[in-house]
Amino acid sequence: RDEQALSAAVTALREGRILAVKGVGGYHLMCDATDAAAVERLRRRKPRPHKPLAVLFPDPEGPQGHWLQACVNAEPEALALLRSPARPIVLMDRREDCPLPPAIAPGLREIGVLLPYSPLHQLLVEAAGRPLVATSGNRSGEPVLTDEAAATAGLAHVADAFLHHDRPIERPADDALFRVIAGRPRALRPGRGTAPLELSLPFRLERPVLALGAQLKATLTLAWEDRAVVTPHIGDLGTLRGLEVLARLAGDLQALHGVSARALICDAHPDYASTRWAREQGLPVHAVHHHLAHASALAGEHPGPGDWLVFTWDGTGLGPDGTLWGGEALLGGPGRWRRVASLRPFRLPGGERTALTPWRSAAALCWESGRTPPFLPEEGGLLRQAWERDLNCTSSSSAGRLFDAAASLTGLLQEVSFDGQAPMWLEALAQEAPGTAIELPLQRGEDGLWLADWAPLLAHLADPTLPPVHRAADFHASLARVILEQALAVRKAQDFERVGLTGGVFQNRLLSETALAQLEAAGFEVCLSTRLPANDGGISFGQVMEHGAGRSNHD
Repeated sequence: RDEQALSAAVTALREGRILAVKGVGGYHLMCDATDAAAVERLRRRKPRPHKPLAVLFPDPEGPQGHWLQACVNAEPEALALLRSPARPIVLMDRREDCPLPPAIAPGLREIGVLLPYSPLHQLLVEAAGRPLVATSGNRSGEPVLTDEAAATAGLAHVADAFLHHDRPIERPADDALFRVIAGRPRALRPGRGTAPLELSLPFRLERPVLALGAQLKATLTLAWEDRAVVTPHIGDLGTLRGLEVLARLAGDLQALHGVSARALICDAHPDYASTRWAREQGLPVHAVHHHLAHASALAGEHPGPGDWLVFTWDGTGLGPDGTLWGGEALLGGPGRWRRVASLRPFRLPGGERTALTPWRSAAALCWESGRTPPFLPEEGGLLRQAWERDLNCTSSSSAGRLFDAAASLTGLLQEVSFDGQAPMWLEALAQEAPGTAIELPLQRGEDGLWLADWAPLLAHLADPTLPPVHRAADFHASLARVILEQALAVRKAQDFERVGLTGGVFQNRLLSETALAQLEAAGFEVCLSTRLPANDGGISFGQVMEHGAGRSNHD
């Protein structure tokens, strides 16, 4: 019976059908990665129009090992991680003559590569004799499905066939995801094989706490005494299933370690689902601001004496002043951070919703600097009126929205279908040419904050006489230069040696490596997130660090 099921599954894959496969931490949706029609069908049904798909390759040491060599250029560090017992997904540079269809990872120069990590995966990919798409079996943004009945119902509109097994999956665990940046593997998503992840705290907690992370890319961290345990990636808490998994994991984590949290820590944003959930649990709740948690997560991963200057660049997060931060430099350490540098703030019409429409960010920046946006859809007129009247506008210093605007102004894309698409596509474009930094004025305000002015970039980004590839490359070079100049400006008045780069923007390899090289040349010690993601997946650990260190400093 088992052999018949496996044979039927392989036949389905070879015939271009989509297969839902129960794995170790949840279900995968699989299809023939060499079949462009099958890949497009999977994208249409899920729906997942542009987000990259991971590819399961045959073992490179086996009879089908030529596939990996034919598709990607594998750095030694990436290959070692790929073959490690954790078996994560590792981003690798796609070969120009790669036989896989572009629809695997449209707009990108990398492929998420995965090797078999269970006997079932090994049998499937070997029998198929070719690489297989292996993407999470879930609704977009939700935790991966684990139960046979739920998967059959939830994936019926996507999968043509199902391959189940009878071993229960107690806790969902998506595949871990890594990218090699500056010669070292950096976690982008904690998951199967790498999480739960235990980290030591540089202090002892008086009572156990449970930190709930952020709204997107959520994780939990249970901490007691001087120990902290970070869960695998949960996903978007804006969905009902996301909240259900959070609640179940919160209970499981405490039961597993025999520890009961006596307080909860959440993001300071009052509208986050985790914040609302925390308020309903009947325990003391402590709120930590988003970017302070980012900085403290990095400091906790790389403990040491002395002050840090940590650049926390991402899409958005509520700052202590009530504005949306995202382009900050924080000086100090956990529990005592002080904002010393930022990007020139601008008003975002529609607030956080602009993340799905890069043209809105571009329009806001243009209006802020007295320019006419080169692209404005029909609804742009109403948006301009709202912006002029300051209706539903939020002040923001977000580097992520600056990336969105750059993608729009270069003509790369005006709307996105997944979080991070615009910056990812912009980086891929920028990698095709060397960049030259545009000088961006750095001024110190009355509050002592060093502000970098992005306005000179706008004309350059929108210049139709310049190839888009050069505009994208110059944008990256300019922001790397801003990081260096802000660090040098702060160092003139403050004593610190270490510079940190964290937040979702620093998943960008080109920006991170360029900034790191320039900072090290200027004599700084530079640290990047490694075991924890730079993105919001590290926030829950940072919340523990910020809360615990703050109480320790206060005491």
